[in-house]
Amino acid sequence: MIKQKKIKKDILPQFNKSLKNKKKTWDKDNQAWWDWYVTLADNSNSKINDALLDLPEPPKIKHSSKVNLKQLLSVPYTLTKHDIETFQKNGFIKLKNIFTPDVIQILRNEILSLLMKTFKNYNVNKKNRFLSLEMMWLENKIIKEFVLSSRIAKICADLLSVKKIRLYHDNALVKESGCGRTPWHYDDHHFPLATNDVITVWIPAQAVPIEMGPLTFAKPLEVYKFVKDIEFNEFDTSYDKKINDIFKNEQVSIVEEPFELGEVSFHHNLSFHTAPENKTNQSRIVLANTYFADGARVIKNPTMISGDWKKFIPETKPGEIVSSDLNPICWPVIN
Repeated sequence: MIKQKKIKKDILPQFNKSLKNKKKTWDKDNQAWWDWYVTLADNSNSKINDALLDLPEPPKIKHSSKVNLKQLLSVPYTLTKHDIETFQKNGFIKLKNIFTPDVIQILRNEILSLLMKTFKNYNVNKKNRFLSLEMMWLENKIIKEFVLSSRIAKICADLLSVKKIRLYHDNALVKESGCGRTPWHYDDHHFPLATNDVITVWIPAQAVPIEMGPLTFAKPLEVYKFVKDIEFNEFDTSYDKKINDIFKNEQVSIVEEPFELGEVSFHHNLSFHTAPENKTNQSRIVLANTYFADGARVIKNPTMISGDWKKFIPETKPGEIVSSDLNPICWPVIN
């Protein structure tokens, strides 16, 4: 088990106490949550108004329809002992060649299709927004293969050193051209799960150069202790600014690197991360899936920062074990 597993949820972030006292819960949809959340990022030093980098559309792979997707997403990926130790020390790891270019093209095509169905004039009238789609696996067979992939789930289980992994939810995270920063945070804020065996898989549907705003990590994992007592502010950018200032003062190592095509990152729920603005003419399209160790319970006091969590964990009350049909065991494979 990862070292931070036994830390109690109710003593981790100070903001949990402040929000708990307010007894607030989120009462809108997930897209509205993201529209609100990105306003909490400090963009005072942003250069987003500079000329956007003109990138070509990612090349289309011929005959991608003939790819045996299910088989490719079931082939085991061999992690080394060093990989696991790196993840458990730093709270994240980036692994190359998780997917082939044709597999990524299939994923990209499906997400683009869903975006155009969900957001009117997606390709014509981009508004510098952070767009989100979730629970796609329930209606889209191709997305389902990616979300329930045993290749991915086994990596997650091995990195966390747990035997069984369940799905929390999938998310298409789309940072449109010109969209600003994602605020500093760790995912423990967002997932109402009474465990620290939680991991998110960040799968870019194209290569992500620095100018496009790749996921950026603070390391090692324990840096969250520097900022765990900062009170979360739901109204302005002060939380993001304070974290950034403390990381600078403590000379925390920040890893901001591009993602190659087929490269995927895995990060722990206590791993602090952010993402720069998208300074290109293309949307940064990502599939982000979150998994957790079987046996976890819902925390006793979910707050607005957990968003529409009842959509992801239906028919489960605070304090109960999560085992709904929408949270299937992804590893080991149950035939």
